[in-house]
Amino acid sequence: MSVVFTRVDDRLGAFALRTLDPEADAPLLHGWVTHPKAAFWLMQDADEAQVIEEYRRIAAHPQHDAYLGLWRGEPAFLAERYDPARVELVGLYDAQPGDVGMHFLCAPAGAPVHGFTRAVIRTVMAWLFADPATRRVVVEPDVRNTAVHALNAAVGFEVVGPIAKPEKDALLSVCTRAQFEAAAEHAEHSAAESAAATRTEGAPA
Repeated sequence: MSVVFTRVDDRLGAFALRTLDPEADAPLLHGWVTHPKAAFWLMQDADEAQVIEEYRRIAAHPQHDAYLGLWRGEPAFLAERYDPARVELVGLYDAQPGDVGMHFLCAPAGAPVHGFTRAVIRTVMAWLFADPATRRVVVEPDVRNTAVHALNAAVGFEVVGPIAKPEKDALLSVCTRAQFEAAAEHAEHSAAESAAATRTEGAPA
């Protein structure tokens, strides 16, 4: 399958996104979406055939796409892009031209890598904003998913408010291109300050 986007993280190296193959990738995806840590993905009870069916449906949809994320060449996360005015949020929010919806899911890891999930969401956001037509990214995570709310805030999302969806109570949040770029600049500045402080503390007396 073809790679559609690549990004090199300063600390964690190469990330990429490739088009997803519903049949070939189903065994891998099934393990991810049914893992206890993926409870908010709402596919805990799905079997492999249902995973294939779901991603075939997404592949056939004109306003919804799914991609497999790679880290250092190996599958490591899942990302979805959709038109929120026609998928997920129809009639539930004030849609604007250039809005793009996003879902992402990191693969379960035996040994957590510090900063990995944040690097993934930055990669997904950079991919979405690489399209000049994208003006805002829109997300609707479960209101209980506090870990994702914190990640969203770190990359520039602003909370709009709670909305009631058929399958969950969600926290609608949006991020403009300017907000994402400002958050990235702030993160780089903070990392540089932290590195400088570490060098100073570790210097010989």
